[in-house]
Amino acid sequence: MGKCSNIIIIGGGLAGAEAAWHAAQSNTNILLYEMRPTVSSPAHNTDYLAELVCSNSLKSNLLTNACGLLKEEMRRLNSVTIACADAVRVPAGEALAVDRDKFAEMVTSRILGLKNVEIIREEMTHIPDDGIVIIASGPLTSDSLASEIKKLTGAESMYFYDAVAPTITADSIDYTKVFKASRWGKGEAAYLNCPMNKDEYDAFYNALIDAEKVPLANFEDVKLFEGCMPIEEMAARGRKTLTFGPMKPAGLDDPKTGRWPYAAVQLRQENTESTLWGLVGFQTRLKWSEQARVFRMIPGLEKAEFIRYGVMHRNTYINSPNLLLPTLQLREQPNIFFAGQITGVEGYVESAAMGMLAGINASRIIQGKDPVAPPVHSMMGSLAHYVSSPQTDSFQPMNANFGILPKPETKIKAKKERQLALAESALLAIDEFVSKLS
Repeated sequence: MGKCSNIIIIGGGLAGAEAAWHAAQSNTNILLYEMRPTVSSPAHNTDYLAELVCSNSLKSNLLTNACGLLKEEMRRLNSVTIACADAVRVPAGEALAVDRDKFAEMVTSRILGLKNVEIIREEMTHIPDDGIVIIASGPLTSDSLASEIKKLTGAESMYFYDAVAPTITADSIDYTKVFKASRWGKGEAAYLNCPMNKDEYDAFYNALIDAEKVPLANFEDVKLFEGCMPIEEMAARGRKTLTFGPMKPAGLDDPKTGRWPYAAVQLRQENTESTLWGLVGFQTRLKWSEQARVFRMIPGLEKAEFIRYGVMHRNTYINSPNLLLPTLQLREQPNIFFAGQITGVEGYVESAAMGMLAGINASRIIQGKDPVAPPVHSMMGSLAHYVSSPQTDSFQPMNANFGILPKPETKIKAKKERQLALAESALLAIDEFVSKLS
């Protein structure tokens, strides 16, 4: 690869922000292209970098949780997004949830503070020929850029549909009907729980099943991602499906009865002032009027004020196993990196992690060093391996999970003990990786 004079990053989401943060260590000129607010997207509301659009939760902080392990690995690698999330977290039990606006504002401020990074507010409609390019355009890649990516990769892009849950105001909740608790008493009592008896659940279920949905374009072949399934799609699988999913009552003791309710809807705090709450697991493509009608049947939400309705949009990702190296470089054109959800990882933290890796390697190339891949015994390394290794089955988006880590040498039957052993091995591997980077 010839000498490169600059780094171009396309996309200012979590992956793009992380890429810029780490690429800046090279001291070369970095151009970060973000199309918002010049060109809007169907899911974003602000022009901040790293805006969270689906949930304010970055999932568990526990090391016995795969995403919790990944976040700890990223902390040790100086992640800007995890540092900002830790600084603006809101109560959410064992999970790391944040104030959306303060989080994005802080990330944006830190990137703006980098002297060698310039943020360009315009849509990038082509892939530059010169320098190092990191494509972190995300799951909402514009049509024009998606067309260029298709030409570049010589392969059809794949996609699935993602859905966003609604957000309501705290003042509109009837607190005489809800109770505060975290499932099984884990962590602080951070969730508001709306209990339902069987009759209430049946009425809600019937209304949900019959509610009118926003139609999809008739040329789209819908591929729904299991980890973000719309509530109405889950309900269509069976009357009790929701009571084993997002409306599962297990571990929630209603103080009025001393028992678990028949079903429960959980609300999660979405800002530090506790003025906004999101309906956990209620991603949806119901029409907005239908959302208001059906979701106000939930006890405590009869007068809910929706400041953001659920929406559904297409997410684009590439066939990474046929295209990428574990360093996230294109095999055929190693000056081009892909990062974030477009690589086929799923989730905020996973996307940021791939942005981090692309940024680290872009910086290393500028400095005349070889690009690196994290060890496969780490969660980050396993994700990079997953998106760069040919799969026996059809490639699908993947969250961080212990199943993609190599099995421990010693067989451990107890699940929590096995996960902790895997986490300890992963962190040792990451620490060694960090030491070799410096």
